[in-house]
Amino acid sequence: MARLTEDAKGVYVIAVTPFTDDGALDLASIDSMVDFYEGAGVTGLTVLGQLGEAPKLTAEESRTVVERVLKRLDGRLPVVVGVSAPGLAPMNELAEAVMGEGAAGVMVAPPWTVKTDDQAFAFYQSVGEALGDTPFVLQDYPLTTNVTIAPKVIERIVNDVPNCVMLKHEDWPGLSKISALRAASDKGAMRRISILCGNGGLFLPEEMGRGADGAMTGFCYPEMMVGVVEAYAAGNPDRAHAIFDAYLPLARYEQQQGIGLASRKYVLAKRGVIKSATLRKPGAKLSTLDIADVERLLARQAIRLKEIGA
Repeated sequence: MARLTEDAKGVYVIAVTPFTDDGALDLASIDSMVDFYEGAGVTGLTVLGQLGEAPKLTAEESRTVVERVLKRLDGRLPVVVGVSAPGLAPMNELAEAVMGEGAAGVMVAPPWTVKTDDQAFAFYQSVGEALGDTPFVLQDYPLTTNVTIAPKVIERIVNDVPNCVMLKHEDWPGLSKISALRAASDKGAMRRISILCGNGGLFLPEEMGRGADGAMTGFCYPEMMVGVVEAYAAGNPDRAHAIFDAYLPLARYEQQQGIGLASRKYVLAKRGVIKSATLRKPGAKLSTLDIADVERLLARQAIRLKEIGA
């Protein structure tokens, strides 16, 4: 499999991790999930992300998930693996393992101990050195890491760390950050890298309008992200917004802290993508009223999609 590069674009969907009702890994559902994502037209997959419940997996389970995904894809789509860890040694150990299995690259978020611009730069400089020639994604997600990385710091990292090839932009919404980075690369102040955006796709049309190359996030209807990105690529932002608007109520619902992932897994199970909507403990479970909310949103979404011919 070709390695991740600065030219990456499209939709790298953040995959959920399927579990059985009793919380064990569901390998058969990994297969069906991979088939579903591929059929939805995604460009690649990202596994072991925050909403892939990566912190709840053992090291052995993490490798098992990656191996199963790579085996099912058999090189047809690139796979990025989240390898964030409190220290460089466990990060590098997992990175070496997954790259040896055929992953295209890895993703690294900063630890909460990073407080200053110089510390952020030094951290990613050390990540680049530790990973050697492995391409990596800088995950910029201040809502969960409590680490804010200014555009000027990202410029410095990109210029000094050649194996940083992508920014996973998840500032909230941070649209000005995308604009600043694209302006910097346009005038030659920094190397142009891929920018894929997260936050459940909640700002995806605006992010594409600011120069993002696509999405790296999860949503129970990856068709939305694929449709928005493809419409922008075709020069049709109005169509992109129409598609986005049809899915927005459900995407908004998924952004709730606590039950957001539970609602995503509920819909994926309802669609037959995975067998069980279970989150590994500790994890939220939808109430009867929550399920009623989701079902109402799904019904209204179906009507809207029919109206716009999507």
